[in-house]
Amino acid sequence: MHFAAGLVVLVAAASAIATLSRRLGLSEPLTLTAFGILGSYLPFIPDVKLTPELVLVGLLPPLLYTTAIRSSLVDFKANRRAIGLLSVGLVIFTTFGVGLVTWLVLPVPFAAAVAFGAVVAPPDAVAASAVAQRVGMPRRIITILEGESLLNDATALVALRTAIAATAGTFSVWRVAGDFAWAACGGALVGVAVALVLGLLRREFTDPVLDTTLSFLAPFAAYLPAEALHSSGVLAVVVAGLILGHRAPVWQSAASRIAERTNWRTVDFVLENSVFLLIGLQVRTIVDAAWNAGLSHPRLIFACTAILLTVILLRIIWMYPATYLPRLIPAVRRAEPAPPLSNVAVVSWAGMRGVVTLAAAFVLPAEIALQKVLVLAAFVVTAGTLLIQGTTLPMLVRLLRLRGPSRAEDALQMAGLLQRSAAAGDAALSKVAREFDPPLSEDTVAQLKRRLEERTNSAWERLGPTESDLVTPSEQYRRARLKMLSAERAEVLRVRDTGRLDHEVLQAVMSLLDLEESTIDRLSAAEDEIRAEPLVPPATGEECEHLLDAPIAQRPDHPGECRECLQEGLDWVHLRMCLGCGHVACCDSSPGTHAAKHHDGSGHPVMRSVEPGEAWRWCYVDNLLG
Repeated sequence: MHFAAGLVVLVAAASAIATLSRRLGLSEPLTLTAFGILGSYLPFIPDVKLTPELVLVGLLPPLLYTTAIRSSLVDFKANRRAIGLLSVGLVIFTTFGVGLVTWLVLPVPFAAAVAFGAVVAPPDAVAASAVAQRVGMPRRIITILEGESLLNDATALVALRTAIAATAGTFSVWRVAGDFAWAACGGALVGVAVALVLGLLRREFTDPVLDTTLSFLAPFAAYLPAEALHSSGVLAVVVAGLILGHRAPVWQSAASRIAERTNWRTVDFVLENSVFLLIGLQVRTIVDAAWNAGLSHPRLIFACTAILLTVILLRIIWMYPATYLPRLIPAVRRAEPAPPLSNVAVVSWAGMRGVVTLAAAFVLPAEIALQKVLVLAAFVVTAGTLLIQGTTLPMLVRLLRLRGPSRAEDALQMAGLLQRSAAAGDAALSKVAREFDPPLSEDTVAQLKRRLEERTNSAWERLGPTESDLVTPSEQYRRARLKMLSAERAEVLRVRDTGRLDHEVLQAVMSLLDLEESTIDRLSAAEDEIRAEPLVPPATGEECEHLLDAPIAQRPDHPGECRECLQEGLDWVHLRMCLGCGHVACCDSSPGTHAAKHHDGSGHPVMRSVEPGEAWRWCYVDNLLG
């Protein structure tokens, strides 16, 4: 009973503090940890102890899985070099670097110092995601940070296991190499096998409830067998999550995908916030144990400070050579152009540690000299990186003028993609209309075509004027339909209160109304965000009537392709779109230069880039960029 009550209080407190942090614009991990520290010194709050089993088996697999299923496998593969250098190279570099400093400042054996280096080496997936989403970093930086934090735990835990074995005198180079190889290969194989098995089951279980149950089992189904085989359970969870997330549109029904996203967002919120609160609640116990461990207090403070600074500096020292030295190889430079220094600076400063570091510290054997001091040092690294790096990272991003993804630019890409998908649907309709027995009626075909047009038009209308007197047809539809749904729900509730219909029937009807309203509300929220961030290119510094008069966007005639290049058998470099008629053509760097030819033929003065992340426009008449 006491455990259940404590669990309820923990989740409620974590949720309340996280909500308050969001409203005040504060860092949730840091705020939760600070409240936890204060709570640990309150006399009416009992001692809270995080066991390694609770964190590594109960909390880590679902936290990694919920991040993995949201991650893009395509983006992960595209950034695999950067992710690998951070999740493997930097972890090993930090392990031995921190181990050397720990050995110099504390009277501990070198093997024990290296084991401690492995404890503090991996940045935390939860902390990185929480800060990145709050700051609004460029998507490639977020992909690299999340990819690093998904895989570095596997490297660190294998290094920790090997270093602990070395403290017992069983170290060998061949054993270390074998452990790493088996951890990587075995974990990856288990992850692939679990993903394939669950994929086959999902094809059979179309009920969202059963599918969600399978989803909750997935991280543990990957982690436990991999650990039983002495490979990396962390890597198994990550691989399984990446594959299941990538194949979800094929293996799951739409209803199952919606249910899975909603449920895992809830799990992620509860676990993520509870974890940081639990970190803070450990403080009193950890500090008291280390304070009485027999080491002089000035030396204890000096050692913890030196280790924290070492952890921060080693990441900075690693980042620049690891980023730019491989680009000296021509093949690497052609495949992956060097990122700007500002991106590297942000990644080098985003090294917040989390609950895995604290849990791994408790794995250190009690017989290791000054084990309680090492646990305190691990907490100082965790809290210190959250405080120093977590609070200053937003300022660094603003100072370097890095911008997160533009919602308005996303809306433009979304509209173009919807138009392409609608064209594919229309082509499929033309083929399947004759396959039905009897064939589809003209009214049915017209209704299906109208639905495609309405969806595409709605996406383009969101990029239009924002004046209140220019309400788009889609907005008129939304407002009217919401009023209709409100009246429909009121009637269903009136009938419910009479008690004349079965509850199951009423629930089914209410679910239909709720599903439609939730869809309309999501579109409305997206539209409000887009309109709050208009798609306005940077000023040119010179007046150009053509740029001033041209619209921000236009409906493309052939999204994602240059029709002239396809007809002439040419390859394009970049694509441009005419803001007069929506014609898509290739840039002047392409062999066909069809954008310039379109201007010469049509006289339309302004073209804009339709490449992802670009919003600039070019006036051919005045030769000005806008």
